[in-house]
Amino acid sequence: MARSTTRDLTQGSPMKLLMGFTIPLLGGFLFQQLYSFVDTLIVGVYLGYDKLAAVGSTGSLNFLINGFCMGICSGFSLPIAQAFGAKQEGELRRFVMHAVYLCAVISVAMGLVTGVLTPQLLDMLGTRHDLRADAIAYIRPVFFAIPATVLYNMASGVMRSLGDGRTPMIAIVIAALVNIVLDLVFIIWLDMSVAGAAWATVISQLLSGLWCLWVIRRKFTILRMTKEDMRWRVPFARRLLTMGIPFGLQYSITAIGSLTVTAAVNNISTEAVSAVTAAGKLSMLFCIVFDALASAMATFAGQNVGARKLDRIQQGLKSASLVGCIYCVAAFLLILFFGRDMVALFVRADDPATLDDVLSMAHQFLIVNSALYIPLLFVNIVRFTIQGVGFTTVAMTAGVMELIGRAFVAVLLVPFFGFNAAVWANPAAWILADCFLFPCYFTVMKWLRNRLRLTGQAVQSPREYAAANRIPQ
Repeated sequence: MARSTTRDLTQGSPMKLLMGFTIPLLGGFLFQQLYSFVDTLIVGVYLGYDKLAAVGSTGSLNFLINGFCMGICSGFSLPIAQAFGAKQEGELRRFVMHAVYLCAVISVAMGLVTGVLTPQLLDMLGTRHDLRADAIAYIRPVFFAIPATVLYNMASGVMRSLGDGRTPMIAIVIAALVNIVLDLVFIIWLDMSVAGAAWATVISQLLSGLWCLWVIRRKFTILRMTKEDMRWRVPFARRLLTMGIPFGLQYSITAIGSLTVTAAVNNISTEAVSAVTAAGKLSMLFCIVFDALASAMATFAGQNVGARKLDRIQQGLKSASLVGCIYCVAAFLLILFFGRDMVALFVRADDPATLDDVLSMAHQFLIVNSALYIPLLFVNIVRFTIQGVGFTTVAMTAGVMELIGRAFVAVLLVPFFGFNAAVWANPAAWILADCFLFPCYFTVMKWLRNRLRLTGQAVQSPREYAAANRIPQ
């Protein structure tokens, strides 16, 4: 096993391990956000706020489709982390091989269906007529390139499951830099408008996925496959789908809630759409810390539940909570005093009054959301911990809570109170999800402790699953 490419999270200080694992993840997520950040910046500055609104109008739909695929990849990585923590290298390789099979089929099918049906999907969303053509030009290439997105997310998910957050970070840094260059070439020099931003993202994502795949083949000796590892086995595929589909649906359910908000904002004004787009992009940059902590907790929990070390999971969650809460306070203060100036980077308008309206609405959105980042922190780290120990279906229900919170605001409040209500959609979703997640976490951990005490097994391996269902290995 190559020491430089894997990391055992079942031994040592949880705080030290989590921070050592989170920082590379944070770097990777930061540069991954540069995809959308640079797209938004260049589109908003060089093409105008109407083109920015067109790109922004596709955000929730993009999250719905690509989020499902990314969620499946994240779910597939959980059994891999558990097998690694349990030191079951044969099962580890078979999980990886079956994840490759399933990802190939799912990504190609999703890419073809959504790419062909892009206009109909945007119409279902209620995209404004003046934004529709540019929205199609932007999002259709992204949908057709779903296999490239899945390639990176699956390869990086495998490496993170084995404790390597550094290689995915390097891959995404290279891709982000390529994306910046391609944005400038396609949008400014070749005058490809919003389609140029889409193709820059697609090509960059493909490069990052190919880089990760190259590193896996060269350096991860633990993943050298034999013919026996590549043989199709129903229990492994079933276990992966049992973990991956609820994870993907969780992303999609969350995205459906965002779609209801997008549809509500579409009915307010183009300025409101631009404000939410610009503020949302900036907020995503601030929220990558939560994503990094959550991903670290999922891997940490997965490896430790595989090693039957449940107390370390609780210690890790406390460490992540402490670091996250300190960050939430700092982020709120930064947004409160400098948020308007930061969001101005994304927006250009010929009319000063229009520009002032967009900036004011965007800053209002940012202040309200950042004031409630602590509930968002717990939505991420608690849910991913629950998923990391194997309870993806339970955690998926938290997505339903978020959907209910956003839909309540979008359907019942926005029509009467307009943009002032729309800014509360995300906080309402986060608080409602936390009310569900905290009781679930304590229930899940109690169940795992009882199972470990009674049977000595914290999770069910594919071999046990096959034996219980009389499926030959």
